[in-house]
Amino acid sequence: MEWINEKEEAQKGSSPAELGKWAEIQDTLKKRVITVDDFPWRLASQSESEPQQQQLKYVGGVDVSFSKEEPSMACGSLVVLDLLHDLRLVYQEYTCLSLDIPYVPGFLAFREAPILLHLLAKMKKDASPFYPQVLMVDGNGLLHPRGKSVFYSIKCPYQLSPSLYFEVFPWPGFGLASHLGVIANIPTIGVGKNLHHVDGLTQSGVRKLLEAEENKANGIITLRGNSGFIWGAAMRSEQGSLKPVFVSVGHRVSLETAIEIVNMTCKFRVPEPIRQLMWKASRISTGGSTLSMSDDYSAVLAAFVRFSEQFQTFSGLFSLSMLERITLMKLKLTV
Repeated sequence: MEWINEKEEAQKGSSPAELGKWAEIQDTLKKRVITVDDFPWRLASQSESEPQQQQLKYVGGVDVSFSKEEPSMACGSLVVLDLLHDLRLVYQEYTCLSLDIPYVPGFLAFREAPILLHLLAKMKKDASPFYPQVLMVDGNGLLHPRGKSVFYSIKCPYQLSPSLYFEVFPWPGFGLASHLGVIANIPTIGVGKNLHHVDGLTQSGVRKLLEAEENKANGIITLRGNSGFIWGAAMRSEQGSLKPVFVSVGHRVSLETAIEIVNMTCKFRVPEPIRQLMWKASRISTGGSTLSMSDDYSAVLAAFVRFSEQFQTFSGLFSLSMLERITLMKLKLTV
């Protein structure tokens, strides 16, 4: 079975009422995003401010792939690499199940987050010593089109300054990396292979900036939109690579730290926690087993509800019935 990583199998959309509820949930969770460093570890390049402060060791990666032959078949993958031992693979897990949740642009997390939360919850339940200290997500965090609102049109006629605009109309997006980070209360980094065209950012414009003489040496540029907001960074992590990856803040990690971690985990164009996922997806398609559909759906539901209730970042926002009906996106379950 052939699996695709790009979300190119867009299916029949959800109703306007359902999308409105998704938008409400997304906007509520967005208020809880932390865009500065908020973690108990330090990078090897940083001085030890506290004697007991540990170095970053375990970096995870997650992704969901969909089958070309059976677009409803999804496979969620989680890997963890040891940053202090040459990015050695120390943990891997996957789960496959069938979904009827459509891919709706701007709302990818409502399709993929429950599967990934199930993998994280299983790792916690098993008390794995390799639970990731930071998680790379094959997707985006703040670099996300759903950040735009109808109020954007107000800015141009009234010529609001960027600072005033963001004070009145907060704009940053809320992609899968942020969604997952907030619910699981884990530092996350968005790593995209394609650029979302938001706030005047375009593929051709980014390419020109990367090829400018002053940027050729380090191969990194910040993605500053027309509004002045910095959405993330474009990185050419491999010497001679024509295609950058797009790094954005997910949750509890600053952009500067996110860039450094991505740099530390790159052997090729794509950082290893994400590249390993791409390789694993192809192996699963030829040699992996698919979990029982009924058992796996039950596991997703139970794990997501438990996970949501464990963290103050999400618990209490919605009733359990709302969580089941909306956030779990009509999984084929009898609950």
